[in-house]
Amino acid sequence: MADVELRRILQLVAARALNTFGRAVLNATVLWELYARTSSKLVLAAVGLAQVLPVLALFVPAGTLVDRSDRRALATAAATTTGVIGLGLALISGLHAPVALYFVLLVAQGCATSIHAPAVASLVPLIIARDRLTEANRISSSLQELAAIIGPALAGVALTYVHASWVYAFIAITGLLAGALYRALPRPRVVTAAAVSARKDWRVGLRFIFRSPLLLPALTLDMFAVLFAGVTALLPVVASDVLHVHALGYGMLRASQSAGAVTMAVIGGRLRPWRRPGRVLLIVVALFGAATIGFGLSTWFPLSLVLLFLCGALDNVSVVIRLTLEQMVVPDAIRGRVSAVHYVFIGMSNELGAAESGLAAELLGTVPAIVAGGALAVIVVFAVALRWRELARMPPLAELRPAE
Repeated sequence: MADVELRRILQLVAARALNTFGRAVLNATVLWELYARTSSKLVLAAVGLAQVLPVLALFVPAGTLVDRSDRRALATAAATTTGVIGLGLALISGLHAPVALYFVLLVAQGCATSIHAPAVASLVPLIIARDRLTEANRISSSLQELAAIIGPALAGVALTYVHASWVYAFIAITGLLAGALYRALPRPRVVTAAAVSARKDWRVGLRFIFRSPLLLPALTLDMFAVLFAGVTALLPVVASDVLHVHALGYGMLRASQSAGAVTMAVIGGRLRPWRRPGRVLLIVVALFGAATIGFGLSTWFPLSLVLLFLCGALDNVSVVIRLTLEQMVVPDAIRGRVSAVHYVFIGMSNELGAAESGLAAELLGTVPAIVAGGALAVIVVFAVALRWRELARMPPLAELRPAE
C-alpha cells in the first residue's frame, strides 16, 4: 500500500514539475527575448503585469469552478493549454511579430495558471493520505524546483545556439505530457458538500483566510517577501549590465536559486519535523530579505550565485511550511476557493513583484531597487511577528486539524 501511495505522489508531483518546467522555460525566454529586442526595463515589468491581471480577475470564478468541478480534469486542461501557448509563442517569435502579441499570449497563460493552481492545490489532499502530505509537499517542491533549475538553465543554453522560437516550441511537449499525467491519476475521493450558504458564497475563501490566525500571517509573509525581495525579473538586467555575463550566465543565475531549494528539500527530508514551524517561517523570510540585500550589492558573479542559492534554500523551507499549513487547516468543501485566494496572494506577489521590480529599477536603478526590496522584506517580518503573535507559537504541522 505504501508503494502505491508513493507512486501516486510521484505521478502527481511529476505532472506539477513538468508544468513548472514549461512555465519556467517560457518566462525565462520571454524576459530574455523581449529585453534583447527592446532594452526596456518597463517591458520586463509588463511581462509580470500581463500574467498577474488574470489572477486578480479570475480568482473568484476559478475557485468556484474548482469546488464544483472535477479537479483532475481542470488540471489536465490547464496544463495542456500551456503547451498550446508555447506553440503560439513559437509562431510569433519566428515571424518576429509585434511585441503586443506576446502579451496577448502571456495573459492567456495567466488565465490557464489561475485555474491550474487552485485545481492542483485542492486535488492533492483528495488523492494523497493526510499523513503523507508533508512528504508529498517536500517531494513536490523538490521536483518543481529541479524543473525550475533545468528550465532557465536549458533556456539560457538554448538561447545561445538556437532562436527563441525553437525554445517555445519545446514547451508544447511539456504541456501535453503534464496533461497526460494528470489525466492518468486516480479519481479524487468524494468531497462532502458544504452547507448551501457556503456553496453559493464566493467570499467563503476570503473569509476563511482573513479569519485564520495562522494562514493569514503565513500568506502575508510570503506575499510581501516575494513582492519586495524577488529578483527574478531583473536577472536579465543584472546579468547584462551589472555582472556582464551573457545568456549562459543568465541561465546559471536563474538556476542557482532553484538549486538551493532542491538542496534544502533533500536536507529537509532528513530533519525532524519543526516543533515551532511558525517561528522557523519568520526566521527564514528575514534571512531571505538579508540575502537579497547582499545579492543587490554584489558585483562578483560567483558571490551572486551563492546568494541566490541561499535565497532558494530559505524559500524552500517557507514553501513547505505554507503549503502543508493550508492543506492541514482548510476543509475539503471550500478548498478550491481558499486555494484560489491563496494563489492571488502568491501568484500576485510573484508576477506583481516582477512588475514592481521593473518599475523600481527604472525609477531608482537596478542595485538600489534590489537592496530596498530586501530591506522591506525584513521590515515586513518584524511587522507580522508583532501583529500575529500566534504564528510564532504555532504547534507542529502534524497536530493541526481542519477549522470549521
